[in-house]
Amino acid sequence: MDMLTSILQTTVLYATPLILAAMGGLFSERSGVVNIGLEGLMTIGAFTAAISTLATGNPWVGLLAAMLAGILFAIPHAVASITFRADQVVSGVAINFLALGIAVYLVKSMYEGAAQTPAIADTLKRLPIPGLSEIPVIGPALFNAFPTTYIAVLVTILSFFILYRTPFGMRLRAVGEHPRAAETNGVSVIQMRYIAVLVSGALAGIGGAGLSIAIGSEFNQTTVAGQGFIALAALIFGKWHPFGAFGAATFFGFAVSLALIGQLIGLTAYVPSEVLSMLPYILTILALAGFVGRAEAPAAIGKPYETDSR
Repeated sequence: MDMLTSILQTTVLYATPLILAAMGGLFSERSGVVNIGLEGLMTIGAFTAAISTLATGNPWVGLLAAMLAGILFAIPHAVASITFRADQVVSGVAINFLALGIAVYLVKSMYEGAAQTPAIADTLKRLPIPGLSEIPVIGPALFNAFPTTYIAVLVTILSFFILYRTPFGMRLRAVGEHPRAAETNGVSVIQMRYIAVLVSGALAGIGGAGLSIAIGSEFNQTTVAGQGFIALAALIFGKWHPFGAFGAATFFGFAVSLALIGQLIGLTAYVPSEVLSMLPYILTILALAGFVGRAEAPAAIGKPYETDSR
């Protein structure tokens, strides 16, 4: 039972930032803007959360600062992709390099050349739900979690409601499927896409914050380490649907859990530790190879929109 609880706890822990980033990518890509920059947005969120928490001693301030930093770094991607109609993949890759470069440079400048921030004492703490957290096996894993986990669940539910039950969501999906028809019906394609990309930055920033002030207690250049790309894979694997992306992110979190638990229970005696560490990325590739061909992306995704086009 203890082993099962540990697996569930670790799955929830590592799935949380993936869910938040995937939900961010969902809004952007549903509007028609590819967001390869999730990795960079998570990186700047993790960095900002760490230094803000160290400066104030309040992890909630760090979480808010990470959200604002994610929005700030999403603006260049929005301007390049939407206003200047640049290649969205190239713009996203540039955000990844820019965010990591700035974060590492500032860490070394602020902390006398150190490769990481000092240890953060005031990290986010687990919040048990009275009664539910005492349920055997699943209680400690599902109902005694970090605040970011509860936020991730709430964001998933809200994302579904907003996208599929509100006029705003209908307009957002319309500009990702047929922007010309949406504009003909009075929807501002440019405005909707800007909003979607900024929401993407906010959620990815919060996801990154969870890596530095919940899962970990510092920031360094390996804090994110590909989580943004796994979140993007979860979005595709989940067929650009909130609950699909949630399930896919949880699956990848489970893969991370198996890799970590496997090392703890001694599987390294039979399988090299490097192979176990590769497991989440191997499963990501296999999942995409098996399912991406059957996933239908929004029709206008990756296509710059020109208001004077016909």
